[in-house]
Amino acid sequence: MTETQLSQRKAAPFSARTMTVSLLLKCAVILSAVIGVVMSANAGRRSFMGGNRVFMYFTIQSNIAIALICLIGAALMLAGARIGNGWYVAKFVGTVAITLTGIVFCFVLAPTMSGNAWSLPNVLTHVVVPLTAVLDFFVTGVYGHIRRKSVFLVILPPLAYAVYAGIGYAAGWEFADGIRYPYFFLNWGSPAGAFGFTEGLPYMGCVWWILAIFLFLMAVGLLYLAVLDRLRKRVGLSPAKCRKDVSAK
Repeated sequence: MTETQLSQRKAAPFSARTMTVSLLLKCAVILSAVIGVVMSANAGRRSFMGGNRVFMYFTIQSNIAIALICLIGAALMLAGARIGNGWYVAKFVGTVAITLTGIVFCFVLAPTMSGNAWSLPNVLTHVVVPLTAVLDFFVTGVYGHIRRKSVFLVILPPLAYAVYAGIGYAAGWEFADGIRYPYFFLNWGSPAGAFGFTEGLPYMGCVWWILAIFLFLMAVGLLYLAVLDRLRKRVGLSPAKCRKDVSAK
């Protein structure tokens, strides 16, 4: 075994098979995100998240973020470089964020939309990217040490977006023609307002939606960490071993 191979083996605790699977999943995330974003940006302004305002939506922002995280991870793997624990935490936060993108679209937005909800760019950015990102997280996440308190970090992306969308609403930005909000649950001018409730959409005010999303994301984060713990046991890794590997980096 050459010196380079030895160095790569020390830098990457996972097997060649795990690395291959992870690289394939990362490529799927990156390509699906790029194609989906480009197609959405080139779609007509009358389509959902289409046109030059596409980058104002959480869907596109979370797709770009997880694609960049995967690109960095793939580059480190191919270079045989050590992957620090900061990347694992970033991947955790990005994976939970893209999970939100997929679930909100599939179970909240799509049912309220017409048949064109399941267009190719929507499927790529709301289904393919979330699924492959989650799978990749479980493939390599067992080798990182993500503390349970890190679960509070998963609310940062949607919190930042809620502030961004709120500023946009107050400033009169148009996320679509004549619409000052990106999603119905961030419409501060709806009959429900901030704290109210309605019989139809949006059913409850923006503050309640935001709090519900925060609680949901932390539950998803804890679930993902619990799955990682079970996977570690299956592959014979202990949290102490992961901490040792990370501290060595």
